[in-house]
Amino acid sequence: MKPGFDGREDQMSARDCANCPKIHAEPEERWVAPRRDEPLSGLLNVDKPPGMTSHDVVDAVRRLAGQRKVGHAGTLDPMATGVLLVCLGQATRVAEYLMAGRKRYRAAITLGMTTDTYDAEGEITSSGGRTDFSREDALAALAALSGPIEQVPPIYSALKRHGQPLYKLARQGKTVELKARPVVIYEIALLDWKAPSLIVEVTCSSGTYVRSLAHDLGQKLGGGAYLASLVRLSSGSFDLEGAVSLARLEEAFRYGQESIYLIPTDEALLDWPAIVVGADEARCVVHGQPVPGNQPSAAEAKLCRAYSMQGEFLAIMSYEPELDRWQPKKVFATA
Repeated sequence: MKPGFDGREDQMSARDCANCPKIHAEPEERWVAPRRDEPLSGLLNVDKPPGMTSHDVVDAVRRLAGQRKVGHAGTLDPMATGVLLVCLGQATRVAEYLMAGRKRYRAAITLGMTTDTYDAEGEITSSGGRTDFSREDALAALAALSGPIEQVPPIYSALKRHGQPLYKLARQGKTVELKARPVVIYEIALLDWKAPSLIVEVTCSSGTYVRSLAHDLGQKLGGGAYLASLVRLSSGSFDLEGAVSLARLEEAFRYGQESIYLIPTDEALLDWPAIVVGADEARCVVHGQPVPGNQPSAAEAKLCRAYSMQGEFLAIMSYEPELDRWQPKKVFATA
């Protein structure tokens, strides 16, 4: 049976729907929104519950929003919880930039055992390993895993080899040689240490597998380890404090209050420079035509946001230094 929404009572937040009734831990019925004539566009910062895949969350938002054009910006394993950015409508076109942002996680790691998936959901492959390490041992091993590193992804992952997901090949018993990939561990802090478990907070680049980090920690220490639990605390500029549960989203959509949680598309790009164009240039932009690169501070960047004089988000622009102009890369406004 497919898992439902989170079983936790949701606390009220500053952005809660004032007209919605009190939320129960489980929705009383499976509510389906009518099909929208005009699809919504924007982002949802969803607090993913345990037991659901990221695609399950996308399917749930499709049902709640009444539209098909929905995607996510960065997979979380079913066991993991926390920030999952869901893109609706035109916002699906910025998913690639959201996925490229830094991620921050809180991870619980158990020492002395290994599993085939590198996490608590896998089959145990070894046990009885050493766990009597000192705090100093743990800190030294974590330090060795910091900075730019080469990381081998888990065989049970959605990465593909010759068009086939690795996890499918693993389930078929096929041997696959995995290549290490460059990732960056910007920070890894030891929050708690009580053998055989430790809790760490990790800030890392896109493409990092915390499961592999846990496994590699076990190899460094010498007794083996696996990821016991994982919470994504932030993705880019979006954090867990601003995330909303699926149960509360359902109530908001049901009572027409979804705008409380729908984030404008351009908020995904607020760390980029922005240019403001006049009426004539705005018409060029919405028709995919370039405009002069007449703002040197923005021209130092490869990409920027373009706005009209009225503040409408027009497009993502790419700078062409040889021609000193901004070329529309993705246009969001209509003519």
